[in-house]
Amino acid sequence: MMSIRFISGFVFGAGSGIAAFKFYTFEEQKNVKENADLSSIQRLIGRFGFPQSGADTRFYHNHVLSYDQARRTPRWVAEHLSAQRLLGEVDRKHCRFKSDPDVPDRFSAQNEDYFRSGWSRGHMAPAGDNKSSIEAMAETFYLSNIVPQNYENNAGFWNRLEMYCRELTERFSDVWVVSGPLMMPAPTDDGRKIVSYQVIGKHDVAVPTHLYKLILVQKDPGSLALGAFIIPNAPLGFDHTLAEFQVTISELERLTGLHFFPELDRPEQIPSLCEHDSCDLMDFRRFTLYISGRKIKSAMNLQKLEKILKELEEKGITPDEYLREAYQRKRREILEREEQQMKNDGAER
Repeated sequence: MMSIRFISGFVFGAGSGIAAFKFYTFEEQKNVKENADLSSIQRLIGRFGFPQSGADTRFYHNHVLSYDQARRTPRWVAEHLSAQRLLGEVDRKHCRFKSDPDVPDRFSAQNEDYFRSGWSRGHMAPAGDNKSSIEAMAETFYLSNIVPQNYENNAGFWNRLEMYCRELTERFSDVWVVSGPLMMPAPTDDGRKIVSYQVIGKHDVAVPTHLYKLILVQKDPGSLALGAFIIPNAPLGFDHTLAEFQVTISELERLTGLHFFPELDRPEQIPSLCEHDSCDLMDFRRFTLYISGRKIKSAMNLQKLEKILKELEEKGITPDEYLREAYQRKRREILEREEQQMKNDGAER
């Protein structure tokens, strides 16, 4: 991983539609020529250097982020998705949450900060976007990519939003996503606005009041659509639609203090994603079947496997063909493993 200061932002190749980033290196310590341009008083002020925020852009295998050292969370995390780049079979069971080795300990969150806090560890760049590489997926478990997130939101609405971003690659050649935490002002009874948020753990990791996700899609070079969304960091049921939380990019920039996609010409005039596409998230039935499929894949015995189907029955959901086949494959796998274990136990006797 390398770290340099972010200056320019995203650049889009008109011919290939492949995402690129335009970055310029800015040295923290001025070189001799730059020092010569400073007045004597300016050089004296900076004799021992100027404060550094640690907000330099940080590059990983499959995501890029800027880190907030004071809040111990990312400021923003950027990704590029395509159908090809989402291919792969890497399993997250091999990954563990841990501190980013390139963030100084005094500015880093620790796993202990989250334990018994009432908040889950929420990915900004999802593990599910990185199944092509174990290195890329492992890096999404760095706590520099994590924010304290309401568990139901993390496993529910936000998860469905991440899945929608991946589904967009079926209809668009390129999908750029920028995600991050947000502290929104709340009105008081006397009409004032106050920004107030919880911190957790010994290291005072900031709990965002909201999360944002900015999605830019491209089907053909020059054919773009954009959607900006601000999601409460709270439980959201299936009665809420994604369109409810759509805002303009100008509003998102005002609230975050960030200038998104600075190489885009007049981004506020780009067609709305929700008008260009459905912005429909998975409904209750589809999402439940999806989660059940993941549970079947990880089931270790027949009791747990049968429990998954029982839960579907209680919810009034009939397994589709894909789930039935997954169930039968897993059942055969468990029976074969148990049979082999019995043979091994018999041979030892």
